[in-house]
Amino acid sequence: MASHSESIIREPLITGKDITYAKITNDVLRPVENMPGRAWWIGFTVAFLGACLWVFAVSWTFWYGIGEWGLNKTVGWAWDITGFVWWVGIGHAGTLISAILLLFRQNWRNSINRSAEAMTIFAVICAATYVVSHMGRPWLAYWPLPLPNQFGSIWVNFNSPLVWDVFAISTYFSVSLVFWYTGLLPDLATIRDRATGIRRRIYSICSFGWTGSVKTWQRFETVCLILAGISTPLVLSVHTIVSMDFATSLEPGWHTTIFPPYFVAGAIFSGFAMVQTLLLVTRKVLGLENYITMFHIEAMNKIILLTGSIVGVAYLTEFFIAYYSGSEYEQYTFLNRFIGPYWWAGCSMYGCNVLMTQLMWFKKIRTNIQIAWVLSIVVNIGMWFERFVIIVTSLHRDFLPSSWAMFYPTWVDVSVFIGSIGLFFTMFLLFIRVFPSIAMAEVKLILKSSSEQAKKKLIDAGHLDPEQVEYYKEAIVVFDSVEMADYKKI
Repeated sequence: MASHSESIIREPLITGKDITYAKITNDVLRPVENMPGRAWWIGFTVAFLGACLWVFAVSWTFWYGIGEWGLNKTVGWAWDITGFVWWVGIGHAGTLISAILLLFRQNWRNSINRSAEAMTIFAVICAATYVVSHMGRPWLAYWPLPLPNQFGSIWVNFNSPLVWDVFAISTYFSVSLVFWYTGLLPDLATIRDRATGIRRRIYSICSFGWTGSVKTWQRFETVCLILAGISTPLVLSVHTIVSMDFATSLEPGWHTTIFPPYFVAGAIFSGFAMVQTLLLVTRKVLGLENYITMFHIEAMNKIILLTGSIVGVAYLTEFFIAYYSGSEYEQYTFLNRFIGPYWWAGCSMYGCNVLMTQLMWFKKIRTNIQIAWVLSIVVNIGMWFERFVIIVTSLHRDFLPSSWAMFYPTWVDVSVFIGSIGLFFTMFLLFIRVFPSIAMAEVKLILKSSSEQAKKKLIDAGHLDPEQVEYYKEAIVVFDSVEMADYKKI
């Protein structure tokens, strides 16, 4: 719940004049209730073509086998597991924004949690497709589940990292899906009450008979807090388990205890970058600048800076561990990332994830929408290269020089990856057409405490310290959704 009053020096979470509960509803539901615009159709066409490419490439893989990929005896994991870990990492920000920030009562999450949660669902779906594709026999994909033998499988081997992934990701997906849909219920009821005909019937079914009574709201908040408490450990556990796919092996470059926290920080890093990439475009195309403000953009950039710095420290720690271990195999693996045949991937990883991220120490860069959007894309490129470097450069040159081999992706590898991106954006674009991209009920909670017009009322009352008022005015100069002319009269 929002606090009763708030300091004037805090930047507003809702901007604009004459913002009412009805205006919030109309602004958020405009893309849902009206026909899509030209920008949406262009984006959806491109994304759908990418999804069609994914269907073709995966079908080709199922028909001819994973021998169509560029794998060989030495490099048995490559673009497939790289894409799998990359997508799982992207899905982390949604649960973190929804669960941890909710438990810490961070109201700035209210405008971005819905899209971040949806992003989590779609990213995990894309990750799961890689696992099924790589199994070789996708029609037996249920075998890692602990099912009775009459289903055709044998009791699973709990020492297998594949089984760990199945349990972790299926739990993460299930809890995230329930959390996301539970938060949708009051907004679905709002759409139901405004709709007519078949749309009203569909949304009536989807809203599960939401009445909006006091008891309903009490149960809603209780369930959300319980789900947040359940989801919070998942933020740490899921990518920890994914990291153990590597850390429990004896492969040089993988056999290290730093992987669990390192992977978790990297997942949050890439996840927030993807949220930034999506929301900066969404707020502009859907006209949601009053609800996704510069404060939200800067807050996410600060988290990207923090997690990027943690990842940078992890890189340095890896090199120190390799040096201190005295193992020539471990030392060569990390040296190979700089001077080996994949040096370009290693340099891209360090440059995108560490050097470029440090630009966000400067407020002018953190509050520049164009630069922030470009940097968010750079971060996700760097995180893909990180997974590629960890997997391929550690495998292609192992203990025996006689088994060294190079990995070269085929057109199927590239098509599956590009197609998965198209699949992801297809699902996201359909989501913002069918469901509200902002949690209206949660944004309305902070209208009377954290909005620009609420703070202007405090200023107009004339009981505030002039220095605080000036500090507030200087802080919101960078907001593209604030009319500074209104403050010249103060």
